[in-house]
Amino acid sequence: MTILIRQAVADDAPALCDIINPLIAAGGTTAHKTPFTPDRMIRHYIAPPRSISCAVALSDGVPLGFQALEWADPDWTGEGKLPDDWAVIASFVSKDAQGQGIGAALFDETRRMARQVGVAAIDATIRRYNRAGLTYYSRMGFIDHAEGTETISKAYRP
Repeated sequence: MTILIRQAVADDAPALCDIINPLIAAGGTTAHKTPFTPDRMIRHYIAPPRSISCAVALSDGVPLGFQALEWADPDWTGEGKLPDDWAVIASFVSKDAQGQGIGAALFDETRRMARQVGVAAIDATIRRYNRAGLTYYSRMGFIDHAEGTETISKAYRP
């Protein structure tokens, strides 16, 4: 399988919803509880105000996964406030395409974009029960930096 990585565009939103919504419905791998609409996908992942990157992985033109990176929210007042020069990552791969190197290919592009804009560190905050997510980020070189009641936060310094 040949995988092409490129930046997501608004027209990708329906296909990215088709990736994330089954993961939400299945539970266990994402904190999201509400299915995405194309408009929400654009606002939340493809083009949010603090966006750095939203990479999409395609095989034969079909999106199989995506990974978003955005600057940490400087106005965040909740648990886990991050420094302003940190970014936050989110990764999603279609259930049918997991374990095929798509996450690693996406992270190559995300890491490149993070370096390009001067991100000091990338935070991945994962639910404790998401063993696949914890394993993936550890494999990409992330190390634990904080723990919440229900989460483990890992950091990567590009």
